[in-house]
Amino acid sequence: MHSLTPMTSEAMDSAEYPVKDEESERSIPAIWRPTIRQIASAFACHDYQLGNGISGVDAVPSDTAERIRRYIANYGEELTELSEDTWKSSVCIWMGNRWDALVDLWTVAEGRSDLVLELNIYEAGDGGYKFSVYMVYVP
Repeated sequence: MHSLTPMTSEAMDSAEYPVKDEESERSIPAIWRPTIRQIASAFACHDYQLGNGISGVDAVPSDTAERIRRYIANYGEELTELSEDTWKSSVCIWMGNRWDALVDLWTVAEGRSDLVLELNIYEAGDGGYKFSVYMVYVP
């Protein structure tokens, strides 16, 4: 759907589907949010390899999972579920063949933390999306 007027920030915040825009960051699309919540929840439960499996999400290699575990341990706070406010500050951008997403993670003591979850998100052949965890870190 095309519009002659620019999208408001409210419309961008509630965008259902991702946009292939290499020029600017956009809010995390609503269609991705349940999957991202599951990833963050698994990390909050110390399942850094996503061993229980999440549909559409690649298992995290053991070396990456260990780095994520160490970064979170060194950060010194306990991760918790994502707040709805996560979507106000988390962003994605089209990189030509995938989207890169930075999602603010939440801790029990701090609320929104300095930690981010970086994901690579690809279009899947079935019209869905394939998620790959890149890293958790403090940018």
